[in-house]
Amino acid sequence: MALQEFDPEEGFEHFKFTASEGQEPLRVDKFLMNFIENATRNKIQQAAKSGHIFVNDKPVKSNYKVKAKDVVRVVFAHPPYENLLVAEAIPLDIVYEDHAVLVVNKPAGMVVHPGHGNYSGTLVNGLIYHIENLPKNSNERPGLVHRIDKDTSGLLVVAKTEQAMTHLAKQFFDHTTERLYYALVWGNLEKDSGTITGHIGRSLKNRLQMDVFPEGNFGKEAITHYRVIERFSYVTLVECQLETGRTHQIRAHFKHIGHPLFNDERYGGNQILKGTTFTKYKQFIQNCFKVIPRQALHAKTLGFIHPSNGEKMSFVSELPDDFKEILEKWRSYTQNQKL
Repeated sequence: MALQEFDPEEGFEHFKFTASEGQEPLRVDKFLMNFIENATRNKIQQAAKSGHIFVNDKPVKSNYKVKAKDVVRVVFAHPPYENLLVAEAIPLDIVYEDHAVLVVNKPAGMVVHPGHGNYSGTLVNGLIYHIENLPKNSNERPGLVHRIDKDTSGLLVVAKTEQAMTHLAKQFFDHTTERLYYALVWGNLEKDSGTITGHIGRSLKNRLQMDVFPEGNFGKEAITHYRVIERFSYVTLVECQLETGRTHQIRAHFKHIGHPLFNDERYGGNQILKGTTFTKYKQFIQNCFKVIPRQALHAKTLGFIHPSNGEKMSFVSELPDDFKEILEKWRSYTQNQKL
């Protein structure tokens, strides 16, 4: 059967990726596995067999080698499930709400918006149940001005009107919002405060990770200021202030300086990186991982200018129970070591 040129009228684009300039030849099925979270190689190969994977608008087999600047699309006959939003009566921890904005405290484990493998139970599903006719951002996502990772807890602001969406989006673009995070990181940081810089972009080896490019040859500029809150010998509690808001910024920056976030599986923090070789210590760490089965990161403070009245708004959320418990365990451990 002859290969037909891609006709956008005949299908719905589910994913589109452009290979970076540094992309070395890589099978398209492996390339897409690095991009699409929760995707299996078998599913991707089936998509290719069905003629649903296109490179530069032409269908390819799963063994096609993706090269620099190739445009890879995954297309199906039905719309992406994330576009078929269903309102769900999900309890939301609403910190503040008025006619223009809503501030919500997102629990760890809740996905912010539907995507591959997560089509229900997201924050957006709950928001459209709570509020009708939310404005959509440039990615067609209702109400969202910014986002935090699934396993990060903390504060998010939601726009309820078009005017609020535009106003808040500009504040985030101009980096005039205030965002403070608490993170528990591996190791004893040398300085009590500092700034981490370096462009952040998709890893050239694993597209589900972000990498830091100190020379600025890839990615976008990223700046994270930090201040030590408490030291526990082998881990450190830090407050992070974001000057920019890149994907996985705190997680990638701290891995870059050799201090991955505690139990951050994607960035290697779910291994014992500092401490002793004693069996008791290993058991203590395993117990800690069970207490907080996610990266130890919480969006604690959020500040912005109200889009309607120009008033400065500032919100602070308590650390969630798992984060509090892990800090207590480390305090107790550190105290016992000193006795």
